[in-house]
Amino acid sequence: MTIIGAGAIGGLAGSHMARAGHDVVLVDRWVEHVEAMNRDGMRIDGVRGDMRIPVRALTPDRLAERGPLEAVLIATKSQDVAAAARLAIPHLGPDGFLVHYLNGLNIPVIEEELRAAGAGGRERIVGGIPNYGGALVDPGHLEFVHEGKIQLGELDGADTPRLRELTAMLESLTGVQVSQDIWAQIWSKEVYSNQVVFSALVDARIHETLGVERYARIAGAVVREGVEIADANGIQLEAFDFFDPDNYRPRTAADTQKLIDNIKHAIWLLKKDQDPNKHQFRKKGSGMWWDIVYRKRKSETEAHKSKLIAYGKAAGADTRLTQKLMEMIVEIEEGKRQLGFHNYDELEAYVASIGRALP
Repeated sequence: MTIIGAGAIGGLAGSHMARAGHDVVLVDRWVEHVEAMNRDGMRIDGVRGDMRIPVRALTPDRLAERGPLEAVLIATKSQDVAAAARLAIPHLGPDGFLVHYLNGLNIPVIEEELRAAGAGGRERIVGGIPNYGGALVDPGHLEFVHEGKIQLGELDGADTPRLRELTAMLESLTGVQVSQDIWAQIWSKEVYSNQVVFSALVDARIHETLGVERYARIAGAVVREGVEIADANGIQLEAFDFFDPDNYRPRTAADTQKLIDNIKHAIWLLKKDQDPNKHQFRKKGSGMWWDIVYRKRKSETEAHKSKLIAYGKAAGADTRLTQKLMEMIVEIEEGKRQLGFHNYDELEAYVASIGRALP
């Protein structure tokens, strides 16, 4: 197993698989991170306590040392998916395949890179969505922030030996649910992430953002638009731990209250395994928030939401709220907008002005 991207998602999976005795190499372009992993192993703290796991790591320029690659998990940020696929494809063995192991509508991106290289197409891709969370704190140091299952599936829904083997390996970390429609699961996570991005408009903890009913109503309106984009594209969204799409089609005030209760339940799921008496968590918000506030770098918001918007426009769906949300985050990243609750005020007013407030 080769994992490209040794941040929280890829690093947690790779470390636990290595601890279980699997042959795993982590590939990352951050040289200091690679050096720290090879020297000291991967330190992981957070919801499961403090541990250090010996791992092997490489920088991308040394990937050829792995020889013909079998399974390659792409666990990068969305904006780096194409580059990761281009890195891996020349080194794939005859039966080698790529695993979409990140958030976002990136399957077509990977397929395009395979076809451009004359290396096949969808048959060489397994779909995956990680629903656990963490943070890359420092070189060789990850924080396990919340538990969650992994969704896996062949793109045609088939039960294959490689899928069963991959499932067994990833169960070294957490539970795996095999889906017969992994593309729908990927869409569900992307639609749900509209409210995750929404929370990153403010430098505050989740109970102060999505946990406030007024703000949850705004987030719910943005997610509802994502649900409608999926509907327009004929995607049958599937529920998962943090998200039930049926709750985001409210027709009455009672329906809206059910949606808000669903958001509160999602917050509880994200926090239920955290014991502040045992660990003081550094990552107190979303991955987008972590990139903006802690890592001081561009988040994957634009790479995510630009794809969702494109699907929406192609199908004639309303994309104005997703577009507005994305633009606000980009302005923050470019230093043109400050983090703060004023962003919620602005978005709330915009939701009302276009008649998209929840019942």
